Amino acid sequence: MLSPRKWPFSIKWLPKAACLVGGTVRDALLGRESEYLDLDFVLPSDAVETATAIARHYRAGFVLLDAERQIARVVFEQGTADFALQVGASLEADLRRRDFTVNAIAYNPHTAELLDPLGGYEDLQRKRLRMICAENLQEDPLRLLRAYRQASQLGFTLDQDTQHAIRQLAPQLRHIAAERVQSELNYLLSTVKGTPWLRSAWEDGLLNDWFPDATDEGLRRIAAIDQTTVVIQETWVEFWAELVGGVRGATAGKSRMEPKASGSARTWITIAKLASLLSSDPQTAEGQLWRLKYSRAEIQAASMVIKASPAFQPANPCSKWTLAEQYFFFQSAGITFPAVMLLAISAAKLQRDVHEVSSMTAGMFFDGLSAGNSEGGALLIHRFLNSNDPVAHPKALVTGQDLMKTLHIPAGPIIGRLLAALQLAHAEQKITSRDDALALAKTFLAADSSNF
Repeated sequence: MLSPRKWPFSIKWLPKAACLVGGTVRDALLGRESEYLDLDFVLPSDAVETATAIARHYRAGFVLLDAERQIARVVFEQGTADFALQVGASLEADLRRRDFTVNAIAYNPHTAELLDPLGGYEDLQRKRLRMICAENLQEDPLRLLRAYRQASQLGFTLDQDTQHAIRQLAPQLRHIAAERVQSELNYLLSTVKGTPWLRSAWEDGLLNDWFPDATDEGLRRIAAIDQTTVVIQETWVEFWAELVGGVRGATAGKSRMEPKASGSARTWITIAKLASLLSSDPQTAEGQLWRLKYSRAEIQAASMVIKASPAFQPANPCSKWTLAEQYFFFQSAGITFPAVMLLAISAAKLQRDVHEVSSMTAGMFFDGLSAGNSEGGALLIHRFLNSNDPVAHPKALVTGQDLMKTLHIPAGPIIGRLLAALQLAHAEQKITSRDDALALAKTFLAADSSNF
């Protein structure tokens, strides 16, 4: 897997002392393959010049990532290759400045020699993430959070001394650029494997500054979301497809300096998880997300989820909701309905502590939660999945022009209020046709024209 034959450029362009380092070497030794190449080279000299020559010869993209530290990137169709000037007097000195031992193994492609001065290979075999030293973590505090992301990705444990150092240094994470913090958090939110490590990060103080309202209940709700989605994926394919749909307008939120974390796409599942970490006050929650540099679409989505979620109350289970109450709920939830419903079901699961739900059908699953906040959830989901349902997806029976022409009323706020009232009446099945709508509009005006 380390063979230069897989590279998008010839090894002849590399100086004899150039070495492949970092995640590429680590993953190759673990047998982890990726279709997208992410190569990192350390050169004792002429790093930018080497990158420039390769980019020019292969007509590839070129990005000068850091002029002062002499780091450049060449972008190929099948991957990227970063070239960095060696830090320190030797390759070993460079490796000793890195974060974890498993990332401090070098490979010389000219000699096929592995260089492992810090025992990284032994840690790979023991599936352990171990820091090189606490000073390296303090030098770039993002490494504190990155430890949890990498442990999640690799299925590793954290070395005890490393975790102790992270707890001591946790307050330093507040000084890191929000975009970089968000990048690491997004991976933990986007995968089932990330959930226990997200909890560990919270318990170890890494989320205190960025998610001050995160609670034990919120973390348990995220774990319940993972368990719930497994059931939905197996039993309700149509709703699963809605949950994994991308949030329109969401951005990757990644700096070009940060690694590409697989599974970091924003879905309604990740929005539901994100909402579980935020303040219950929508305005406060929006401020927390703005600080983390989330996109406007993501912030609006999370805010809508938080606003709509209180509709599920034990005193008023949704199976008892009137058609009007259902209609107004769908209006408040809007496109975020999948995330709102997922949160409600997961909260109910926590209350009921349902076991072995994987063997249930979708109907049995939701019925089994009927005593919780998601009572009647199956009905709401069926409505949402039916694009012709007048409660979840109301369609106008008449237009504003129809009202103005038939009722002889001028344009103005009165038209909007009438249309809203007619839409509600349609949802309540009081009217089913254009003629019904016009007749009811006349009745509204005759009965109380001051409201219209």
